Amino acid sequence: MKPVLPRPEAAAPGPVWAIGPLMRAIADTLASRFNPVAVQGEISGFSRAASGHCYFSLKDDSGQIRCAMFRRAAEQLGFQPQDGLLIEARGRLDVYGARGDLQLIVESMRTAGQGGLFEEFLRLKARLEAEGLFDPARKRPLPGHPRSLAVVTSLGAAALRDVATALARRVPHLPVLLFPASVQGASAPTELVAALEAAYRWHLTRGDIDVLLLVRGGGALEDLWAFNDEQVVRAVTRAPMPVICGVGHETDFSLCDFAADVRAPTPTAAAELCAPARAQRLGELAYLEEGMTAAVRDALDRQGQRLDWLGQRMGRPSGRLHAASGQLLELQHRLQGGVHLELQRRGAALAAVGRDLPVRQELLLTRRRQQLEQMATALDMLDPRLVLQRGYALLTDGQGQVVSSTDQTRSGQEIHASLSDGELDLRVI
Repeated sequence: MKPVLPRPEAAAPGPVWAIGPLMRAIADTLASRFNPVAVQGEISGFSRAASGHCYFSLKDDSGQIRCAMFRRAAEQLGFQPQDGLLIEARGRLDVYGARGDLQLIVESMRTAGQGGLFEEFLRLKARLEAEGLFDPARKRPLPGHPRSLAVVTSLGAAALRDVATALARRVPHLPVLLFPASVQGASAPTELVAALEAAYRWHLTRGDIDVLLLVRGGGALEDLWAFNDEQVVRAVTRAPMPVICGVGHETDFSLCDFAADVRAPTPTAAAELCAPARAQRLGELAYLEEGMTAAVRDALDRQGQRLDWLGQRMGRPSGRLHAASGQLLELQHRLQGGVHLELQRRGAALAAVGRDLPVRQELLLTRRRQQLEQMATALDMLDPRLVLQRGYALLTDGQGQVVSSTDQTRSGQEIHASLSDGELDLRVI
């Protein structure tokens, strides 16, 4: 006989995914956990499509991963990729939903040999991320209408010209404060921290600076390294106002990008994010003006109509006074007539009472005499002398207590007897 095995408990049913949302959820999880990511490997199966996009695999002794490099990133390469070439690729992991394949979207790559700096970048990123410095919950929204801006960058940087041009084009009325600092070199981290702290003090003491822009143009990883310095990153997280970080080109990432409230792909984009186009704002103001004008016009029309209605009700003061006088005279006549009628009614009632009073008195006296006679008859019926006249006697002892039983007497006791025509003193024998 075969043993009966216990049935495993059914697992709690989980959500049923559609394929597309499942692929997007996996892609989002990869992006939040790993990106940006750097991979070293050997190119295999390299091809360039007519669109300019490049497709290949990176492999080593332990495995391989599919890669895609779009035309914009491919156009910035300083060498020609080919099969068998050992490279370091930098980019982000994604899931190609059409096939469900894991792939690396390569944003930049170089021949192997420069990966030590990027490894340090990844180690520092992981440590600061574990402290919560890059937590999305810390991100603050940008104000819709900033009153003033601050820019932290180098005086000679092309990024400053790009930002100034964009701001002058979009918000020429907005005041901009510049806090200069070196953006490259050994002294850059110290100067950047000092410039940021100066901007923070300005904001706290004067109330200006609604948004701060931290910007620099593109370059190699070592050129942008000041924005990966731990002290600079921590200084960005201490900002009392929202910070937009626009460092490098679209494919460049720095740790300040993760610490800032908003990352912009370029310095120009950073300026555009905090400075809505002047024409757009003027259009919004014109729309609000039209709405307010229409609302005021409607309110005036309603109040004018109400005033006309009140005027019609009011009429001329003399006319209303005459009408009120007529109403008062009518009420006076009605009051006098009512008082006269009430007096007549009360007089008639009093006369009727005077006529009926003797009759009512006689009837009342007769009824009272009859009641008295009935009560006298009932009282006579209760008179004990009537009982004595029928031969009965009332016996009492020496204390005046009624003797109604032989048990109340003793031999030789004196008893008093009341009869109908007299009284006797008796002795019990």
